[in-house]
Amino acid sequence: MISIKSSREIELMRKTCELAKSTLEYIESYIKPGVSTEELNQLCHEYIIKHDAYPSPLNYHGFPKSVCTSLNEVICHGIPNNKDILKDGDILNIDVTTYLNKFHGDTNKTFFVGEVDPEIKKLVDVTYDCMRAGINTVRPGSHIGDIGAIIQEIAHGHGYSVVEEYCGHGIGREFHEEPQVVHVGKKGTGVEVKKGMTFTIEPMINLGSRHCKLLKDNWTVITKDKKPSAQFEHTILVTDEGHEILTLRKEESKEWKLS
Repeated sequence: MISIKSSREIELMRKTCELAKSTLEYIESYIKPGVSTEELNQLCHEYIIKHDAYPSPLNYHGFPKSVCTSLNEVICHGIPNNKDILKDGDILNIDVTTYLNKFHGDTNKTFFVGEVDPEIKKLVDVTYDCMRAGINTVRPGSHIGDIGAIIQEIAHGHGYSVVEEYCGHGIGREFHEEPQVVHVGKKGTGVEVKKGMTFTIEPMINLGSRHCKLLKDNWTVITKDKKPSAQFEHTILVTDEGHEILTLRKEESKEWKLS
């Protein structure tokens, strides 16, 4: 069942989403060669706890860490550890979800580590454009399929592939709610978008094939061909006439233009 948020619930969503996005802003200065993903996890954990919240991923269905750190060919759900040391040219996605006042806020960003190869940088930039275009379809009366259709069109237009096994989701009192927000689709199909819905849009775009592989830890998902993958995510609120991006970061707010 899809949850339509009340005005009170929306205010609580704004607060937890504000914390999630500020966590990403906080951690960015620590992302540099020589740092382990475990160090980044610990910093994010401490920041979230300091703000009287809890990191939603920690112990969620047994996930052992407070954030997901997905490096290079890792599509999603990478587990922070001391062996993954960042090096020049890497790309790293950090996925943060906070639980504050009984509501979850979810966002992620793919960061550049040092100087990144132009081909990979383009993948990351196009992935952001895919998310942005998907968000800009959201308004009452639109459909979930509209989001996937435009993401698929942009990604395929650049010769990239879209991961189909993992998707966005409703969010609120529960970490994962209905509807599922797939990143491929056909315009005008799927669940109708209604005012008060809150959900994530989080396309995973691969440089090579869309096919993926789940590692033995039962969490880490990598590209089957070992080519890089990028991802961005925001939590969206559907408003009277369009949408509000609840996790919009300061770096984005000056340039983001809503349709």
